[in-house]
Amino acid sequence: MKDPDGGDGADRIAVIVVNYGTADLAIEAVESVLARQHGHRQVDVHLVDNASPNGDAEVLRAAHADRDWGARVTFWPETENHGFGRGNNVVLEALGAQATPPDKVFLLNPDARLENETIDLLAATLEADPQAAAVGASVLRPDLTPVTAAFRFPGPVNEMARMINLSLLNRIAQDRLVPLPPDHPAGPVDWVSGASVMFRFTALRDVGFFDPAFFLYYEEVDLMRRLHEKGWHVLYEPRARVVHEEGAATGQFAGSVGRQRDPAYLYQSWAHYFAQAYGRAGALSLAVLMLFAALLNILHRRLRGRPPTMPRSFISDQIRYVIRPLVFPGSDA
Repeated sequence: MKDPDGGDGADRIAVIVVNYGTADLAIEAVESVLARQHGHRQVDVHLVDNASPNGDAEVLRAAHADRDWGARVTFWPETENHGFGRGNNVVLEALGAQATPPDKVFLLNPDARLENETIDLLAATLEADPQAAAVGASVLRPDLTPVTAAFRFPGPVNEMARMINLSLLNRIAQDRLVPLPPDHPAGPVDWVSGASVMFRFTALRDVGFFDPAFFLYYEEVDLMRRLHEKGWHVLYEPRARVVHEEGAATGQFAGSVGRQRDPAYLYQSWAHYFAQAYGRAGALSLAVLMLFAALLNILHRRLRGRPPTMPRSFISDQIRYVIRPLVFPGSDA
């Protein structure tokens, strides 16, 4: 069920859903795409299973047959968990090898579903602006409360402010913090949520798709950073909406900082992103400063009789997974 030939790429949109351990939600995501009209554009779905545990591939294979998805859905049962970016690259590279690739690609999280004619709205936004490489939708919780889906690029100021997490400092740095408000208006932004984003395929090919060095986290930030460097820009279109069951696949939730230990790959992705954006020396300098910021967080929180707001084991994990590999490239953290 792999690699259909495609046909005329004009006005053709490929939807990619990369599943890991959320088969039932991934089926809902696919169904939400098939149920919409998309402004009568040609839309085909590529459902990747990233070597999920617990028999997800068989569940998805059965859904493909039982729900009569037919040629509208191509199923990609992978034997390795590629992570998010490389999982999408499996399909992107195959699409790029077609005689006529699709005009646009829409990435949809397996734990998200279309709430309206999202694909049509995003496609129309891209079509209205030839310099736009990507456009993101607004993201809603299951109770339809909007959450942040548009962002500024992370950098030294906002990373330090995030780690110190002092109200006064956050107010001073308000115009530099990464998250934009959930009610941010339509228009250009630095980057948008990878849970629901449409790309112009020529722009993706221009930057070489996702950097395969990322397993999970920061891959879409890095991709959109590279698009900006190539002269493209990124848009946010809040009229297009998806409902997102946040964290179903990863177990990570926004606002959960301090309540759990972050996985090693999050630190590794942070280090790789900042090394790409600021050079190895710049990333290392910031990584060390983040340790001092963490100590300031501990100090001001204890003075107020409250626990720190950083992830559990942050200092030791920062040294192990970020600082040591930056100092000794190629070392196994």
